[in-house]
Amino acid sequence: MTSGRSFYITTPIYYPSDVPHIGHGYTTVAVDTLARWHRQGGDDTWMLTGTDEHGQKMMRAASANGVTPQEWVDKLVTEAWFPLLTSLDVANDDFIRTTQPRHEERVQQFVQAIYDRGYIYAGEYEALYCVGCEEFKPESEIVDGTGAFEGLKVCAIHSKPLELLQEKNYFFKLSEFQDKLLELYSSVPDFVRPESARNEVVSFVKNGLKDLSISRSAFDWGIPLPWDESHVIYVWVDALLNYATAIGYGTDPEDFARRWPAYHVVGKDILRFHAVIWPAMLMAAGVEVPRGVFAHGWLLVGGEKMSKSKLTGIAPTEITDVFGSDAYRFYFLSAIAFGQDGSFSWEDLSARYQAELANGFGNLASRTIAMIERYFEGIVPPAASYLEGDLAIQKTVADAAAAADAAMEKFRIDEAISSIWTIVDALNLYITENEPWALAKDDAQRARLGTVLYTAAEGLRALAVLLSPVMPASTEKLWIALGAAETIGRLQDQNVREAGAWGVLRPGSSVNGLAPLFPRIEQA
Repeated sequence: MTSGRSFYITTPIYYPSDVPHIGHGYTTVAVDTLARWHRQGGDDTWMLTGTDEHGQKMMRAASANGVTPQEWVDKLVTEAWFPLLTSLDVANDDFIRTTQPRHEERVQQFVQAIYDRGYIYAGEYEALYCVGCEEFKPESEIVDGTGAFEGLKVCAIHSKPLELLQEKNYFFKLSEFQDKLLELYSSVPDFVRPESARNEVVSFVKNGLKDLSISRSAFDWGIPLPWDESHVIYVWVDALLNYATAIGYGTDPEDFARRWPAYHVVGKDILRFHAVIWPAMLMAAGVEVPRGVFAHGWLLVGGEKMSKSKLTGIAPTEITDVFGSDAYRFYFLSAIAFGQDGSFSWEDLSARYQAELANGFGNLASRTIAMIERYFEGIVPPAASYLEGDLAIQKTVADAAAAADAAMEKFRIDEAISSIWTIVDALNLYITENEPWALAKDDAQRARLGTVLYTAAEGLRALAVLLSPVMPASTEKLWIALGAAETIGRLQDQNVREAGAWGVLRPGSSVNGLAPLFPRIEQA
């Protein structure tokens, strides 16, 4: 089902010392939905996620827990991060860990390549460092401490004291890439999206770039520099390289050529690393820059950015255990304009679950199948002649499918879902207006009843295909209930870009009883 077009998309690699919260889940399901859409649209798709396991913060956490850093990350990844993918129904193609040998050897190759090309030099460095961010802080992110930290300089993000570090380090000549980066942003206007993120990056680069310290010698939990093993590679450089190492940079040129360049989806707090430092490193190595970087907003809970250190973190399972993975995916991807900040509340989730999923989509599916069972002994009837109202539904389905694909191309998953939802609303209204239960009482209206129920069932077939990248579990149940698995084939093999064509569901298919797709939830 693949065409020639490569669609390689990545999540950031997550820092496993934090337990996953709904913010991590949000990024992951967004990337998974985009990957599923492209995979089902026939593109040569590859989705990567993973964990970033080096750095000082990890070393300190391991020693506080009385284990080696490797034992510590192994435990975290196995107990918290792999289960996240399962509980959210994520179909990633690969999972990279920065402690894997395939990553470490390729990172050394890449850094050696930019060293050989003259972009790395040795120098002295003294600056304020935040262990939480694993970053030397720019002036704009250093504030005066208050309370217990009065008189100290603290990190604006973590509100924790900064450490003054003085080291002999190796530096990457980032300052030499200012003009090339500005040229990239102007010649590829959608390299950084959305517009607000692009503007921020352009103004940051216009203010001038400082060379970047790319090694640390004060600790050893990291990948050694190939030409000076007393240094380890700065954790951010090591982490960014995962996007290239996972697809064979340096050792599997064929796979690398097939997949690269990538689209990166990141939270806006790590935008600069991805839109400034990463393309500059690739330019230095003579490798093509990414296709684009999309920065989504923050999830806010009670007005606070989601974070473990501030205790606003909510584990995804707190939601999926109650509402299921499809509702989690649907809610976060539809309720928030992708690229902007969004607020999470239990009340909003619960209200949308009830109105849109249970009463809107779920009820439409249940009653259509129940009526085919009742009036046609469970066999999908053929349509007779189509009237104006029936043709209007066909147009709604075709238009929604085209609009959803255009929105997904722009990474606007929320707009795609709202286009697809026009089918749900139109079909519910269509059933109300055409009253199949009244038609069923009149034998002379038998052909008309068949047309109405075929139209509703075929609309559901299109909905199952279009919504499967967003809600894989419930659409699979619907697909089986429609009898489509038997007559058309597997749901994941249906092309989303052809879902708007009419007349795919075959009359004569047997429908199967459908338990409610979104059961009522008793509020405690």
